[in-house]
Amino acid sequence: MKTETANKDWSIYIWMFTVPLFWGGAFGAAQHVITEVPPITAAAFRFGTAGLILFVFTLLRGEWQVAEMKKHWLGLLLMSVTGVFAYNALFFIGLSYTSAINGSLIMANSPVLITLGAVLFLKESWNKKLGIGLLLSLSGVFLVIVKGSWEAMTSLSFNAGDLLFLSALLCWALYGLIGKVVMKGVSPLLTTASTTMAGAFFLIVWSFTAGGWDRVPHMSGQAWGEMAYMTIFATILAFFLWNQGIHRLGASKASIYMNLVPINACWIAVLFYGSSMTWVQCIGIVLVIAGVCTVTLGSGRKATDRRAEQIAGRV
Repeated sequence: MKTETANKDWSIYIWMFTVPLFWGGAFGAAQHVITEVPPITAAAFRFGTAGLILFVFTLLRGEWQVAEMKKHWLGLLLMSVTGVFAYNALFFIGLSYTSAINGSLIMANSPVLITLGAVLFLKESWNKKLGIGLLLSLSGVFLVIVKGSWEAMTSLSFNAGDLLFLSALLCWALYGLIGKVVMKGVSPLLTTASTTMAGAFFLIVWSFTAGGWDRVPHMSGQAWGEMAYMTIFATILAFFLWNQGIHRLGASKASIYMNLVPINACWIAVLFYGSSMTWVQCIGIVLVIAGVCTVTLGSGRKATDRRAEQIAGRV
């Protein structure tokens, strides 16, 4: 029994490695899809399809619990608005103005922001590593935004897409923090299904004002393949595994895996979409990853030490 439990505990760590891989690939895929259909329409189609699939799957597993959703309706609604509707609207529109690499680098700061939010609102302890990591990570984001240009630094001339991704970053951090509270009473699968469906509803309503649904049937084979990838892998599987990670590992430890998103997005964009990286973006990668690792790995070690002390105290 102990061996089976240990294997189950370790399995989530292994599965969580696929989350940044799926999300890293979504940056390049989405940037191509929005050349054929409007950003909001693409987001609505992606999450509308994913929501239907998750709804059916949740029903078949007998986890569609209306009573639980009513009990935690506010938290689930806030997760839908922040993590599905607002985040993805900003994500798709942002890709119209900035590169997939820049967007992924900015989003790599989510572990730091989630940890900072936990300190401010969930009463987790502050430490020097958090401050150092936050400074390093935000410095990397700023370097990516200004692209090493002294003129941009002096004039504070920001790319509109970068600012949209900064807003998306805030929404994603809120999604993670709210999810940490909500999933104390709601299963990860039901959370994923209900928030995806509600968020998709808002996206679909907005998409009717943006138009572009008539272009969907005429998408190229590549765009259909990319949309299928984003729906199945980057939405259904990735969001479910992310929520599982938040539920089983905690927000801070699960967010460690977000460090790998920019790395995956970079090599996928370069390999499959002909993108290029500058030395400034390479430095940005180093600073961002150094910052988030300083915060999240340090927090992870402290949590492990506390658990070890608790176990030792029982022996």
